[in-house]
Amino acid sequence: MAKYMVMNVERGIFMSMGALVVFSSDLRFQSDGKVKQFVENCSAAFTTLFLDGELVVAVKECEEEKKSYETIRMTAGAIARELCNRKVEKAVIQVEDLAKEFSNLDAGKSVAAFVEGWHLGSYKFITYKSEECAFKTELQVRGGADVKSSIEAGQIRAAAAAFSRDLMNEVPNVLNPETFPAMLTEEFAGTDVKVNVFHKEKLEELEMNGVLTVGRGSKYKPAFVELVYQTDGSKPLVALVGKGVTFDTGGISLKSGRDLSDMRMDMGGAAAVAGAVKLLSAIQAKVNVVALIPIVENSPDNTSVLPGEIIRYKNGKTVQVGNTDAEGRLILADGLIRASEWNAQYVVDIATLTGAIHNALGSKIAGVFGDEQLSFEMKQIGRENGDFIWPMPLVDEYEKYLKSDYADFCNISSKGEAGSITAGLFLRRFVPESCRWLHVDMAGVMESEETGYYPKSATGFGARLLADYVTYVSK
Repeated sequence: MAKYMVMNVERGIFMSMGALVVFSSDLRFQSDGKVKQFVENCSAAFTTLFLDGELVVAVKECEEEKKSYETIRMTAGAIARELCNRKVEKAVIQVEDLAKEFSNLDAGKSVAAFVEGWHLGSYKFITYKSEECAFKTELQVRGGADVKSSIEAGQIRAAAAAFSRDLMNEVPNVLNPETFPAMLTEEFAGTDVKVNVFHKEKLEELEMNGVLTVGRGSKYKPAFVELVYQTDGSKPLVALVGKGVTFDTGGISLKSGRDLSDMRMDMGGAAAVAGAVKLLSAIQAKVNVVALIPIVENSPDNTSVLPGEIIRYKNGKTVQVGNTDAEGRLILADGLIRASEWNAQYVVDIATLTGAIHNALGSKIAGVFGDEQLSFEMKQIGRENGDFIWPMPLVDEYEKYLKSDYADFCNISSKGEAGSITAGLFLRRFVPESCRWLHVDMAGVMESEETGYYPKSATGFGARLLADYVTYVSK
């Protein structure tokens, strides 16, 4: 019988060691009943042990219906985090073994998924950890004729999502309306992405009154950023509008709670569209896309917008501010008007918009509203790439909930129901008539517990989803 032991001793032993990632169908397990039983009885998707003096990560066989690219990503991410925590220097996986285990999937895409999951699982945001150093276990993928392109694809996708995570995790005294545009300018320097930054004076000229109103109470002046990536003018123009509230206190309608630190992630929509453009640029996609990012901090001050004030938008519509904590839709309205000025044929806005969507769909799946056909197609895209999304209805009967006695409509519903739907209905009033529009509410999925390739921090949701969507509608 092969000699084995569980890897549960001091971490230092493994610092100079490498690990081999194999699957339970491997002959070394099948030929030894006790080892096979040991692996199969493990409650996790994999177990780590010594086999004939070699450090091995044994991945359990999963049910046929669960064999998907997301399963590969989640498994790879969990393995990477385990080995990183144990300071294992490198890990090796054979393309042939991965392809055999997931024979129902494309071998190249399986490699890309494993690499993507590995790097996202290794992700840590430790900028402000004084005694923790970044350590990543090197992944070596061996075998296969065209494996290099698949490895690069996985690395690029992971880097885009990690960029979105970095933005969302960054603290609000570092990432704010005055520094965020500079960060984006620096990130896209030397690429084919053109960055247009509009500061307060330009916002006034452009009559972006939602952005100007919401940002009034902050010590940081509001801004608006355009990321323009146009490599094929024959393709339809796609506008991605991302909510960029760098911190949301709720304004005068102050939020309550013991710990509001995750409100720094209220710019998750902005992080998603920035990550999507980064991904499209990195793969040199032939697309025609502009990301539109209104950026504010929603703070209480003697200059802050008060409930009851009325905003007159550039398109002539007037909105009564019923609650200053429903500020995201007020700035997205300016982004949608700007999409109209760009004559976009497809528009997607994405935002950490409502707690109601979290209540409806939980923390694993976002909601998408708008064009029903495109909603279904986006659902299929998310099902493959891991940014899960579910089509939601826009119920016309709920339009009356937004009625205002003093303006064209109010920014909050008069009813304590269907909060995510009425938010979508509010935004629909600003959508260009000539475009096909989707609204993504990602409030429930902005952060995660530690599982698979997700750390206990920001998810980076939306970067892959939007990039793949842009590619899809550009075909």
